[in-house]
Amino acid sequence: MTTTKAKLPPRSIFAAASGNVLEWYDFTVYGFLAPTLAALFFPSEDKFASLLSAFAVLAVGYAARPIGSVIFGHIGDRIGRKTALMISVLLMGAGSLAIALLPTYEEIGVTAAVLLVLIRVVQGISVAGEYTASGVLLVEQAQPGRKALTGAWVAFAMMWGCVLGSAVPAAVSSILSPEDMQSWGWRLPFALGALVALFSAVLRRSLTESAPNDAQKSKASPIMESLRDHWRLLIQMVLLLIPSAVIYFVIFVYAVSYLTSQMHFTSAAALDITTVNLIVMALLVPVCGLAADRFGQRSVFLVGAVGTLLVAIPSWWLMHRPDIGIVFLGQFGLTITSTVGWALSVSALTLMAPDHLRCSVVALGYNTCMAIFGGTTPMIATYLVNRTGDDFAPVYYVIAAVLVSLPVIWRLPKLIGENRSGRAN
Repeated sequence: MTTTKAKLPPRSIFAAASGNVLEWYDFTVYGFLAPTLAALFFPSEDKFASLLSAFAVLAVGYAARPIGSVIFGHIGDRIGRKTALMISVLLMGAGSLAIALLPTYEEIGVTAAVLLVLIRVVQGISVAGEYTASGVLLVEQAQPGRKALTGAWVAFAMMWGCVLGSAVPAAVSSILSPEDMQSWGWRLPFALGALVALFSAVLRRSLTESAPNDAQKSKASPIMESLRDHWRLLIQMVLLLIPSAVIYFVIFVYAVSYLTSQMHFTSAAALDITTVNLIVMALLVPVCGLAADRFGQRSVFLVGAVGTLLVAIPSWWLMHRPDIGIVFLGQFGLTITSTVGWALSVSALTLMAPDHLRCSVVALGYNTCMAIFGGTTPMIATYLVNRTGDDFAPVYYVIAAVLVSLPVIWRLPKLIGENRSGRAN
């Protein structure tokens, strides 16, 4: 690999991680504005059907990610990580601008909904390589004994994207009247996303490349080799990440919609408690990275998984109380335990993957999980509650997600050892 073992300068870490601010800012904004977008693009007398349609578009964006994995995994392994990162952030920013300018259903009818879906597909494809390529580039160039912390900075940037994705709609909705927010205010957060993309692209011009050299490159298609020789590893990556995907979208996307539509909290109140908890998560991410470098990936992953199993039901019960302070404590409990998965996912997946296929294997594993268990979670949670009449159905889904990840967490030392030496799993 064309990497350097010198200490990574903060500017390089910031530049590589910056695109993740946009990726998660945009998807968080969409999730938090889902009730507004549902009324504007999927009007219906049945509010449940309208909201379900809006969440379905969120899921479509994630469903497109495996396609992006193929495209950007190939670019990252054959051309370079830096090239993949430049293309992905510019496409994502163009999509944000397009949504900001998009006419609504009232203006152009069903064409508005179709265009929104197409934009989300393009964005889903473009961001497929963002989180993984930036993580691979940083972890490859990190010093031994600092890889988990270095990879954690990607998650740190992602969390601040989530914070902005929560704070910006909250600020806009608190400044504007509900009528102005419904009319044009919802466009402002998406327009800001386009500016973030441009800023990130400028920063990334100075990144150091870390692509495989010609002798290391796969003779076959990187994606085909990944699927043929490392399919078991890909399944294990998906299982490892399921709790992170499910918990995040249950407590930070679905719960906000539920608190406003069913618990009758104001949108501003729901977004405020979410923003504070996302800040807590962001601050804990580097702590988890330091702990993993000191005590090992498996030990820290296990603390997060067991902690989630212990606090899941009590935390969900607190989130259904009529007092906003108690709701905050419930969300706080699951925030603390779920931070581990996000903090360590990049470094764990990168170290599990064979050197010459890292972008492809990591992108496939991560984006397949996000497509199946991430973007669909708000829709599934909404459906489960409506179908069963049990408000606790989403937390049972969270518990199931943690349980299926435990066998992979236990095998992490072996998985990392096997695949860092290049052997197929």
